[in-house]
Amino acid sequence: MTDPDLYDFIVVSNRLPVDRVVDPDGTESWRRSPGGLVTALEPVMRASDGAWIGWAGAPDIDVEPFTADEIALVPVRLTALEIERYYEGFSNDTLWPLYHDVIAPPSFHREWWDSYVEVNQRFADASARVAAPGATVWVQDYQLQLVPKMLREQRPDLTIGFFNHIPFPPYGIYAQLPWRKQVIEGLLGADVIGFQRVADAGNFSRAVRRLYGYATKAPEIRVPDGEGGSRTVVAKAFPISIDVEGFEEIARRPEVQARAQQIRDELGNPSTIMLGVDRLDYTKGIRHRLKAFGELLRDGELRAGETVLVQVASPSRERVEAYMQLRDEIELTVGRLNGDYATISQPAISYLHHGYPREEMVALYLAADVMLVTALRDGMNLVAKEYVACRHDEGGALVLSEFAGAADELKNALLVNPHDIDGLKEAMLQAARMSSRERTTRMRALRRRVRENDVSRWSQSFIDAMRHAGSRG
Repeated sequence: MTDPDLYDFIVVSNRLPVDRVVDPDGTESWRRSPGGLVTALEPVMRASDGAWIGWAGAPDIDVEPFTADEIALVPVRLTALEIERYYEGFSNDTLWPLYHDVIAPPSFHREWWDSYVEVNQRFADASARVAAPGATVWVQDYQLQLVPKMLREQRPDLTIGFFNHIPFPPYGIYAQLPWRKQVIEGLLGADVIGFQRVADAGNFSRAVRRLYGYATKAPEIRVPDGEGGSRTVVAKAFPISIDVEGFEEIARRPEVQARAQQIRDELGNPSTIMLGVDRLDYTKGIRHRLKAFGELLRDGELRAGETVLVQVASPSRERVEAYMQLRDEIELTVGRLNGDYATISQPAISYLHHGYPREEMVALYLAADVMLVTALRDGMNLVAKEYVACRHDEGGALVLSEFAGAADELKNALLVNPHDIDGLKEAMLQAARMSSRERTTRMRALRRRVRENDVSRWSQSFIDAMRHAGSRG
């Protein structure tokens, strides 16, 4: 019997899976955040006496552990300065651009690194305190890469997993990081390290060999245990997915299908609606997409009124300089293209800088004839899978960057190199002019693939790998 304050299965992530809501009268409550991770792990956490450790989402608030939606939540406190240095600084202005092929230049500041170490230690300490003897701890993402080693030092009895939701870069790029050895050492504290793509796992293993000289034979890495022996770390691809049934259920609702038709009506019933759905981030290739679309309008290959591009760009990291500049640039481009090509009644581009509830997103997916996923680099890109899951009508065409992890699975999409503007334009035209028969053939194959690997299968395969590692240990 586990102590009621100790847990057999623990998820550790930067954020708790709930948002703090303060009503006008000052009443405080917690609302579950939308997201595939909590959907995937909720059944496991309920069955395994699980807890979730994470930051509560606001600076300098002390919150005692609590339960929401039957999940035990253990908040970690962060100060405003730590959010600035650990999160906005090291996580999102050092690691994020570095891990995304230096699309934007990373910044290397020692005080950011110091804060990253301190905050990772706090997450590790919180995990060590609430983990039952022999518990399984699953650490999530690049903000917490030092936690596995820190946790292993305190609690060698635990089985520890780590999943990297973003790419892991080639060694020539990774080697720029001044703290490259410390990060690798932190990750090697885990028993199982998961990546989105086979190439990412290979990049990690190569970095281990270059920096430490440890023996690697995919997927295993032999790591000295400090006592003259060694332990085995598994580093392999576990491509993440979505709640396919959940998205399809929403897409089949009559009111959502009616909303999809209403969206088409509001846009003037064009013959082709192209859709982009992204966080406003320089890795997503929004600028390349707009450039290609603008040239197609300029050359008369597409005409405003007959074709409209709907671009949803949800706000992201608004206090980071690179993101402020990106927003200004994109909004300037949208304004210029609408000024050049729109009519009084018909925009060329419908640009929306805010997030939407899931039902509205599903209606947009159903309304769109062409989905444009043109990321310059992406760990997976779940939007591509969401679009496919929603298209139970087997309509729609997906244009997908080969630099998104989803391209490894969704091979029946129109795969593009988004840096090749001419190639991107050709794919956009091909998608717009594709016969209904070809659309059905491609979408049927895409849907089969997404159904085969949904989010519960992803989480179960990772948990099985951790259990195997724990039994071997």
